[in-house]
Amino acid sequence: MVTGSRPILIIGLDGVRWDRVQAAPNASTLKRLASVGQFVSMTMEVPTISAPGWGSLLTGASHEQHGVVDNSMVGSNLWRYPDVLSLAFFRDVTTRTFAAAGWPVLVDPQGLGPIIHPRVDQQKAGLHRVVARDGETNGYSLVDAECVAYAHAALRSAGFDVGFVYCCDVDDAGHVYGALSEEYTAAIARVDGHVNRLAEDLQFRFDEFGEDWLLCITTDHGHIDEGGHGSDSELERASWVITWAPSGNVPDWSQSIDPTDLTPLLLEARYGGEK
Repeated sequence: MVTGSRPILIIGLDGVRWDRVQAAPNASTLKRLASVGQFVSMTMEVPTISAPGWGSLLTGASHEQHGVVDNSMVGSNLWRYPDVLSLAFFRDVTTRTFAAAGWPVLVDPQGLGPIIHPRVDQQKAGLHRVVARDGETNGYSLVDAECVAYAHAALRSAGFDVGFVYCCDVDDAGHVYGALSEEYTAAIARVDGHVNRLAEDLQFRFDEFGEDWLLCITTDHGHIDEGGHGSDSELERASWVITWAPSGNVPDWSQSIDPTDLTPLLLEARYGGEK
């Protein structure tokens, strides 16, 4: 491992409006982490659709660069733009990476993506672990919990150096019931519980092993009140990032960043100015 490299966990919460988190009675973990860590706002590029959004957040490439315009991935140039896990590995080939998601576009090589490169050679070498599930078929409430359970098990055992865990329960509820619905609020409570579990795991690794983890939580778009996204309204383009660390050592980012800034900032947090 490169001297001074910092372990990082990214939690992707699809389609979560921060104003609805603030209004939710059972979202204490997200609110607490935003308060004691750092809260950063982002404005997503249009179209405010998941594949283009996560393509930019996880690679640092703009929509024009990566070529993704919708969830079909037609026209994608993402093979030219490695994701943040791959970039961390290319910087230091001892880096162990982990990705768990229930949306196949993100991690499943048999799906329409994947946005996160499979890196089969590293999988065979035990340096890259992928948990690919199908929330579209089996439901995101169940599949999100399964992905989080895999990450929890990893963090309580051998661990990894840079990881990404994705939850889509809230976005799913927004599409079906709307962003002002009780179902959307209930989904926020469920993902808040997932975040709490993983934050406790990072606290455990800090307390037991002195590992200076950085937790990054972000979302790819918002929702209009009646549910849905893709256009250029303020509600749909509004996004955010929370950074938190058990040590309190949180990087000083500006209060507003571009989506393409996130990957470079995370790599800087991991390696500092080291090339």
